[in-house]
Amino acid sequence: MSCAPIRTDDPPHPPGKTSGHPHAPPGGPSGPPSRRFGRIDAADLSASVSVFLIALPLSLGIALATGAPLQAGLVAAAVGGIVAGRLGGSPLQVSGPAAGLTLVTAELIQHYGWRATCAVTVAAGFCQLGLAALRVARSALAVSPAIVHGMLAGIGVTIALAQIHIVLGGSPQSSAVANVLALPRQLAALDPAALMVSVLTAGILLAWPRIPGRVGDALRVVPAALAAVVAATAVATVAGLRLERVDLPSWRSHALPELPEGPVLGLIAAVVTITLVTSVQSLLSAVAVDRLVSGRGGPAHRSDLDRELAGQGAANIVSGALGGLPVAGVAVRSNANVTAGAVSRHSTMLHGVWIAVAALLLVPVMDLIPLAALAALVAVIGVQMVNITHVRTVRRNREMLVYAVTVTAVVLTGVLEGVLIGIAVAVIVALHRLTRTRITAEEGDGIHRVRVRGQLTFLAVPRLSRVLHQVPHGSACHVELDGSFMDHAAYEALQGWGATHSAHGGTVQFTGRAGTRISEPASETHGCCRPWTPWRNHHCQDTPQKPRSHRLATGLRSFQRDTAPLVRDELARLAREGQRPFQLFLTCADSRLVTSMITASGPGDLFTVRNVGNLVPLPGEESGDDSVAAAIEYAVDVLEVESITVCGHSGCGAMQAMLNGAAEDRTTPLGRWLRHARPSLRRMRSKHHTWVRISGRLPADAVEQLCLTNVVQQLEHLRAHPPVARRLAEGRLQLHGMYFHVGEAQAYLLTSTDEHDIDEVFDRVSPGPPSALEKAGV
Repeated sequence: MSCAPIRTDDPPHPPGKTSGHPHAPPGGPSGPPSRRFGRIDAADLSASVSVFLIALPLSLGIALATGAPLQAGLVAAAVGGIVAGRLGGSPLQVSGPAAGLTLVTAELIQHYGWRATCAVTVAAGFCQLGLAALRVARSALAVSPAIVHGMLAGIGVTIALAQIHIVLGGSPQSSAVANVLALPRQLAALDPAALMVSVLTAGILLAWPRIPGRVGDALRVVPAALAAVVAATAVATVAGLRLERVDLPSWRSHALPELPEGPVLGLIAAVVTITLVTSVQSLLSAVAVDRLVSGRGGPAHRSDLDRELAGQGAANIVSGALGGLPVAGVAVRSNANVTAGAVSRHSTMLHGVWIAVAALLLVPVMDLIPLAALAALVAVIGVQMVNITHVRTVRRNREMLVYAVTVTAVVLTGVLEGVLIGIAVAVIVALHRLTRTRITAEEGDGIHRVRVRGQLTFLAVPRLSRVLHQVPHGSACHVELDGSFMDHAAYEALQGWGATHSAHGGTVQFTGRAGTRISEPASETHGCCRPWTPWRNHHCQDTPQKPRSHRLATGLRSFQRDTAPLVRDELARLAREGQRPFQLFLTCADSRLVTSMITASGPGDLFTVRNVGNLVPLPGEESGDDSVAAAIEYAVDVLEVESITVCGHSGCGAMQAMLNGAAEDRTTPLGRWLRHARPSLRRMRSKHHTWVRISGRLPADAVEQLCLTNVVQQLEHLRAHPPVARRLAEGRLQLHGMYFHVGEAQAYLLTSTDEHDIDEVFDRVSPGPPSALEKAGV
């Protein structure tokens, strides 16, 4: 296996130099050097072809959906790749005509004509250059995600409603409402040939990523969009279906921009709309690309958003001047670029070159494509813009009203108006939440309880102070704060009142939701370590009254005071019913590896075995460790765990000792124990095993390589234990490999297709709903 190094525009190391790490594997920190064609990396060349195959049909489809000349989509794709790719600040982002701009462009073409729309695109590009000069790119990310997702969903609904008419063999109407009203009449006069081609296109597009097994893996080398359009074109051509097809006119008659005519305010609004939509979409896509690049295991990369905005502006100027559609960063093509292994901006630029070559040389081939196939392609994309994951996120964050209003407003009124309405609703909702604060007080069992429901801001400070000052001096008071925000004014008011109340002999306890303590008055016993102190291995400062030897006692007192009340019922249940863990978790004894924290598990969930190097000695081996074998037997036969996980970690001292030859010294306990890791070292150095990859890249150095290989090898040792082999044969046990990068606080899970390919790759565990981790086996 090989993996291209992850970089952007950084020059390669000088000949003969590497990263300088003493344990770097051959070829430098990123593995063997990838092939190069002149100054272009082979990974960039292959990635550019993949993106080109996706962009070609999408560009034609988006141009069809806007009502622009089909060549305009090809011009925008070529310019976006070459100009924005060369000048932008996000090297791996792919720019071109975007589905999110379809509705805006279609409205402009209807009002001002195509050539005037090109001039508006040029003006919007200059506005983007001005915004980049003012360095305001970051501020564009302050727009609520609910508004952005609502805008894209509204555009997607409008696109789908328009393309349905072409799918049925007709022509779209001027608005989403008109398309809905005209749908019954269109259904009565549908074209069977167009419908058949459209259904075929949509079916292949949706089924392509879901084809199982190795056949699916082989077929997915071809992008789904290209496969769908090619198949529909082939069927329509072989069957001799009479359908409207792509008609690319001669470049000699290509339309160029002209000065628009119309109300000045309307033209200004058009320029502002194109500027805002292209800018926000491009910047959000650039941030998403940064996450993708970091997610595949390379060094964290942060785009220069102001430069990216300038690059998009230059691309829109050139695209509009050449008669192309507006240009923006596109998440789908950017994702394909990163996934295909692109390492620099060369891949983006080359994809633009391939588009230009195809636009000049492949016109006869593209003229065979049925318009119904392109309409089905864009309709599916429009439906997918209503992202269910985004809807769930918005709902979880209680912004469903903003999302729904934005979607409805975009569909009924247009993009700019819909976004402005969404922003207005978001502001109203935010003000409502800030002002909706309920403060109540009651007394019971000699304790005065003050409850605050909602966000605690300066607006609520007068009411809060009035209620707090009604609490008698010298009494015990509990203040429960049930909200996600408290500004500085409210904090000062609470702390000031608390200090005054304590000075008069009273006691104060601040709690959060469900009664969890978030604050307590200063005291001599634990005044320096408060529960809100960030967890990062902090300890109370040593004092003459509190020697270092009492840290354990201090921690135990903290547990009894803060944690024990919360877990006492659950532990009592476990004491009655006995342990029923679902997993045997075998990991290293390293103090930095906190199993309950990284697996989000609690008492009774994991049956944990820890030893130096997370080793599993083979059964019956000389100098073996029966304690590990006994734990395996007990977990499998008695506790009947569902799975076993072997977890390694970065910077493992045992693996470093192995590389230093500690296993050769049989006179020490450590040397004798590390003999069980010798197979891992042999596996790493063997030519018969591929190097283990981590999230698509090779390990950073020899230590990380051995840490990963050791997890794979210990899983094989597990299979040799009779209880494990028996349960595996019965299909009642699963084995999992895991790697935890301590410095990045990032977990990786071993993925494989079968036991003979178990050393394939460790994939990064991304933040997501709990079900994602459960399916992964953690």
